Amino acid sequence: MSPRKADPRLRTSLIDTAARLLSSEGPQALSTRRIARESGSSTMTVYTHFSGIGGLVHAMVREGFARLEESLARVRPTDDPVRDLALLGRSFVDNASRNRHLYPVMFGGCSIAGFSLSEEDRQHGRYTLRHVTTCVERCVGSGRFDPADPELVAHRLWIAMHGLTALHLGSYLIPPYDAERCFEDQLVSLMVGCGDDPTSARTSVAASAGLLPPPCDA
Repeated sequence: MSPRKADPRLRTSLIDTAARLLSSEGPQALSTRRIARESGSSTMTVYTHFSGIGGLVHAMVREGFARLEESLARVRPTDDPVRDLALLGRSFVDNASRNRHLYPVMFGGCSIAGFSLSEEDRQHGRYTLRHVTTCVERCVGSGRFDPADPELVAHRLWIAMHGLTALHLGSYLIPPYDAERCFEDQLVSLMVGCGDDPTSARTSVAASAGLLPPPCDA
């Protein structure tokens, strides 16, 4: 008899449960018994899927970036690369809002719950930036942006979106300077800084509003 395959839905449930506990209660809440109870499973499932808490922490990081990768990949190229770039920014913020329990884990710095992130973990995060780099190349190629290192520009946008997202998730951005207003103003400034015409930049950023593709689980 072949061994029974692990249920991928249970794996996802364990990751989400652990991330919510870490986000709301801190590292002390991460025990196999607590995670199993909260997810309606057994402590053995944590070891079956992740070989323990350390493996689970690394899985949370990778799951968070896998969801971001899926979100960015749903933005399809059009004849307006600046609009597409703004839409990638919206997708970044939207994905973080839908996975706010995972977002702090993805960018957890040197240590999460006593477990250090590996270079491989961080490489998962850097990999998602390829969508932005490719779009920046199209912006340069179309003449909307000045000639520049696309990866450096992509990093500049990543830094800006991460800062806005952190403030948004922390409920620091409120009317009249809410996330949407700050997002549009910041994106227009970044596009203009890259060489785009101010009027064209405002038009493209505004055109990206309301165009986010639905998530895969919608």
